[in-house]
Amino acid sequence: MRRSDSGRRLSAFALGVLLAGCVQAQAPATPSELEGTAWQLVKIEGSDGKISAPAERVRYMISFAPSGNLIARIDCNRGSGTWSATDAGQLKFGELATTRAQCAASSLYDLIVSQWTHVRSYALREGHLFLTLPGDGVYEFEPLPLASPGRGG
Repeated sequence: MRRSDSGRRLSAFALGVLLAGCVQAQAPATPSELEGTAWQLVKIEGSDGKISAPAERVRYMISFAPSGNLIARIDCNRGSGTWSATDAGQLKFGELATTRAQCAASSLYDLIVSQWTHVRSYALREGHLFLTLPGDGVYEFEPLPLASPGRGG
């Protein structure tokens, strides 16, 4: 398994737990350095310079499975979908199937879901994942902290 700039990988067990119940991908993903990684949202910087940051980063999570599946937590909702990427930085998300709970008014759910399929590229810099939307801004993620042994997670 290759290491990404983040240096963080999920164990096979942790990845299995995260992917439990995830729908199988219809199309295989291109091998990528994103495989087996999990991230939480730091901020969204719009093309207008407006910054949106979640109050609780762990409520906005994305996990890339080697099979081309992904799972996401977007505030009070959970989702699954597909992804494909190249190490050259191209990234494509398929449609995201999510639960439909009503999140708080301050939620970033509607913004993220509306921009989901517009993501076109990624970069790994200084241990963070940056997703770029043409004309719409940049999403910054940091590695998802793994639960410590003997603690709930």
